[in-house]
Amino acid sequence: MKKTGIIMSMKHTGSCLCGEITFEIEGDFEHFFLCHCKRCQKDTGSAHAANLFSTSAKLRWLSGAHQVKTFRLSATRHAKSFCPSCGSALPILQQNGSLLVVPAGCFDTKIPIIPQAHIFMDSKANWDNKLNEIPCFAQLPQ
Repeated sequence: MKKTGIIMSMKHTGSCLCGEITFEIEGDFEHFFLCHCKRCQKDTGSAHAANLFSTSAKLRWLSGAHQVKTFRLSATRHAKSFCPSCGSALPILQQNGSLLVVPAGCFDTKIPIIPQAHIFMDSKANWDNKLNEIPCFAQLPQ
């Protein structure tokens, strides 16, 4: 965002489901991908992970930083941070701290960009087809 020639970075807040861990991110995201790899399917228990990526945004834990757990899959770059109480996915610094990866669902503020691409489609779940053709409900159907 620009204001009188000064570039202002975005500020975002987020938390885990139980609220024990909260964070703030200041900066912008370069990418927003929906990853269909088998590892992300296992991480999320769903068809894909939805992650935002930034090489410049700064993460600041507001509460519960000491509780954040991180799982790193050996011999890969795959890692996941999460709340040990509720299991919610949380931001993680990758590549020696040079890349911030933030699961889209952990934001409490609106995300300023939409997903740019589906990635690792060769691993797409076999049931993740024609989802736009199935019924939609505002709440749990009766």
